Amino acid sequence: MNSRPNPFAKTRRDHADETAEDYVEAIEDIEIELGTCRVKDLAIRMQVSHVTVTRILNRLADEGLVTRVPYGPVGLSDPGREMARASRDRHEIVVAFLQKLGVATSIAERDAEGMEHHVSDETLAAMRAHIEDAR
Repeated sequence: MNSRPNPFAKTRRDHADETAEDYVEAIEDIEIELGTCRVKDLAIRMQVSHVTVTRILNRLADEGLVTRVPYGPVGLSDPGREMARASRDRHEIVVAFLQKLGVATSIAERDAEGMEHHVSDETLAAMRAHIEDAR
């Protein structure tokens, strides 16, 4: 058996968290826009089936990130709201960093959507410092 660390382990963990982060952000956005979030709203926003949304919401409920009742609205628990906030903060830092590098806003927004889930705290801190130094 190989005793070396798996270089792909972090990426696999990040991918597992990526869906949760995208969904809690979407729930919060829909709540802000519509006042309440329903499965159909998430299906439209995420461009997936109701079945997919329900499966993911069940997992998020098991993890304590969302609250829901059958045929009722979906809400965020305190940990879910914290996850949404942290994910949104990471996204904003990555976008600002890419813009400081000269990347167009539309491209920075699109690229940040993937990068925000994989950037380490150390790299994020360096990005933030670079943005603040450049001001």
